[in-house]
Amino acid sequence: MTRFLIRWLVMTIAVAVTVLILPGMHVIGDPPIFGFAAFALFMALINASIKPIVHLLALPFSILSLGLVALIINWLFMRLASWLAIGIFGVGVDVGGFWWSVFASIIIAIVSSIAASITGE
Repeated sequence: MTRFLIRWLVMTIAVAVTVLILPGMHVIGDPPIFGFAAFALFMALINASIKPIVHLLALPFSILSLGLVALIINWLFMRLASWLAIGIFGVGVDVGGFWWSVFASIIIAIVSSIAASITGE
């Protein structure tokens, strides 16, 4: 349980940095930390549960499309996390579009790696 909480904290920090950097992502809710945390919670749950299965099933299409399918899957999961966070908690992060989610994925991966190395995860 502690490991999940640390990963959730790392994801929350990564999402906060991403929203502050990218103009295509907006936090919904007050105070903003609740929006970051709700979105990060659903992103962490999706990344841990259904994302590996979907990526495995879509692997042949991803290879044929040179990775475009993987980008679309990431975009869809970001939209799903946003929809769930806003729908259930009333706070979250709104992802502006496909390319904003691509840029967000890159920034979240970099910041998560840095934060995870600091925390020892």
